[in-house]
Formats: sequence, C-alpha cells, structure tokens
Amino acid sequence: MSAVIRKIIHTVAAPAAIGPYSQAVLVDRTMYISGQIGMDVGGQLVAGGVQAQAKQALINMGEILKAAGCGYENVVKTTVLLADINDFNNVNDVYKQFFKSNFPARAAYQVAALPRVSIKHRLVSGVC
Repeated sequence: MSAVIRKIIHTVAAPAAIGPYSQAVLVDRTMYISGQIGMDVGGQLVAGGVQAQAKQALINMGEILKAAGCGYENVVKTTVLLADINDFNNVNDVYKQFFKSNFPARAAYQVAALPRVSIKHRLVSGVC
C-alpha cells in the first residue's frame, strides 16, 4: 500500500488564513480549498455587495488553484454559502464568468451567520 501524499498549498496572491487552517491541502491529486470570502489580499472586504464579494472569493480561489498547478477546469465540487438565498441569481451571474462549461457539482445554502460577509465559497478540485 502506498503512502498518501499530503501537501499544504499557500500563496501570497490570496488572503492569508485568519485562523489555524491552510488555504488548501492537496491530497494525492485532489485539492481541498478552505472557504474563501470577498476579502482582498490585503485583508480588506471588497465593497460592492454580494456580486463583488463573490467575484473576489472566486479570484482568491483561482490564485490558490494556480499555486497548485490547477485551474477552474479542475474543480469538481463547489459549495456556496449565502447570507440571503435571494442573492442566488446574482451569484450565478458571477459564477458563470469563472465556470463556463462542464460545470462542477454544486450545492448552495442560506446560512444564519457569515462573518461580516454576504457569501462564502468552498471547493474541491480534482486531478491537478
């Protein structure tokens, strides 16, 4: 039986973790990216509402994907956490800018309390 290869992924092109967790962990050829919010690399929340926050979160994820040699085309599963499920269509408009075809599996939930934000994305990327 071969050993599982586990590698911590970190990039300065995305916001640093604000707690005891990694930006992402690559296990063999599957990457698990921690939840990303609409925070710029300087640690500031972007202005402009849910669409601006969704875009920044996806940009952050793209930088983390790139740090592991992956891209949006490698994403197999996403989870979208929304403060208000009525923002779902607005988030979809942004989402389609990053995922253009062969869409990953996805789940979206309204959650009671997000930390100062309207949206949070999580994703799993495979075959990097």
